[in-house]
Amino acid sequence: MLTQALEKPRTAVLIGFESSGKSALFRGLTGEETGEEANFRGSTIQSRTGHLTAELDLADLPGIRAKDDSRTTQEAVGAVTDADIVVLVVRATHASVELPLLLEAARVGGKRAVLVLTFADKMSANLTELARYYGGWLGIPVRTADARRLTEAGRTELLLSLAIAKPIRPKAKELLKPNFPSVQPQSTWFEHPVWGRPLSLLMTLLLFAVPVLLAYLLSTWLQPIVDSSVIDEVKSLFDDAPLIWQSLIVGDYGIVTLGWYSFLWAFPVVLLLGVSVALAEESGIKDRITDSLDVWMRRVGLSGRDLIPVLSGFGCNVVAVFQSRACSACTRKSCVSLITFGSACSYQIGASLSVFGSAGHPLLFVPYIAALGFVGALHTRFWNGASGQLAAPVYETKTFLQKPELRAVSWRVRTVIKQFLLQAMPIFIIICLTAAVLQLTGILDWMSQAAGPVLQWFHLPAEAASGVIFSILRKDGLLILNQGEGGLLQSLHAGQVFALVYLASTLTACLVTLWTVRKELGWSFAASLAGKQALTSLVSTGVIVLVAA
Repeated sequence: MLTQALEKPRTAVLIGFESSGKSALFRGLTGEETGEEANFRGSTIQSRTGHLTAELDLADLPGIRAKDDSRTTQEAVGAVTDADIVVLVVRATHASVELPLLLEAARVGGKRAVLVLTFADKMSANLTELARYYGGWLGIPVRTADARRLTEAGRTELLLSLAIAKPIRPKAKELLKPNFPSVQPQSTWFEHPVWGRPLSLLMTLLLFAVPVLLAYLLSTWLQPIVDSSVIDEVKSLFDDAPLIWQSLIVGDYGIVTLGWYSFLWAFPVVLLLGVSVALAEESGIKDRITDSLDVWMRRVGLSGRDLIPVLSGFGCNVVAVFQSRACSACTRKSCVSLITFGSACSYQIGASLSVFGSAGHPLLFVPYIAALGFVGALHTRFWNGASGQLAAPVYETKTFLQKPELRAVSWRVRTVIKQFLLQAMPIFIIICLTAAVLQLTGILDWMSQAAGPVLQWFHLPAEAASGVIFSILRKDGLLILNQGEGGLLQSLHAGQVFALVYLASTLTACLVTLWTVRKELGWSFAASLAGKQALTSLVSTGVIVLVAA
């Protein structure tokens, strides 16, 4: 009994191509509240793991692509060898094409396996015959499922199938294709030969512009209310407190005064962007956009699929660098280069909105984002080249457009909120305390004086050096510029404010992102990336200053 208690639960893994319905199936099997990101059995691959029973865990491996050299695909396939049970997830609508490719890629070998045919709601005819055919040919349990609406009866059937999982018959290595018609996803304007790419670009802008605008309006409305009713009251409580406590709590860099700015301007952006991206992902629009923009991305040296981590960078650059594992080996470094320069993370967006608002020029945010994207593309193309002729994918998994499920969207958004509250805010509080201590000791003044001559090249005051310095530590370090209720910012004209925010946010990636790049791609590349980005930032800032003069 003691030996059994100490034994680890067995693990079943979900493996399939991108957009095959694995994540929805995982949610349906494990429950809405379960699932934590973790490395799979000590490997470097991130999977989401939950409990099915006391004896069996379920891991959702990242989606793979056929004959792909990306790190994600290679490690997901490698993780199959450490699994106890393999759950092959294939779209029923495309099973005759996708299943042979998946069997070839996954190399299941003698592992116990189960086949789940998803998107059952899209293929009512021939579905039973299809499942019976594959079950007879492979010799393993086969189930059909509408993964997004998995019933309790369907969940029970899948659990029973896992209990009776069997190795695939050796003769099934050469899978015969049944004569069943496939069901193709609906065509949309995103695939239009003329208007498709402009529409995709416009939709991408809207996916980010609308939540950012709403977040700005919300923060603008809330700030004076909370300042007068809460912040001013707290500041009055420290009127007679020792100088060190005044500085740490309610000073220019205090955890209440400046910390509140961080939360007020960053959290609404994080929340609303999280909702927007979740809706795009769950509806299938995000995949259609990336497919449509493939041609334009190749001009930068990337593929359309590389746009996914770039867009994810608008949530968090660190997460985006990890997601770049799904890029082809010949485009990953280019993708990371574009992420660190042009993908303004949620905290950077919130901070820049706050700074532009405090300076009295909120509309500068629009050309600021445009400049990040345009210069980021030029930066990536110049330093990384075209990455050679990118090979066309062996098989494209075109997604179905579907109505987003509230459960799936909330599941994704909760992860974003948890990450912000438990990871982002504690770090910024540390930055506030560090800045306050540096101010008290005079070190901050010394650093500002040292950086002053560089800022003067761009006609910027030395007092603004703190914003540049702390944005290197973390992108919402820009909020340091809000010190003194925005007095410094309001003394600058619009061109100076724009150049300052642009320089501070592009001079280098934040230290956490650079550390992640170092872990993923090595010290040499991280150092090279930082140097090239700093050079591009300084040159482009100089151009901006000349234009704004």
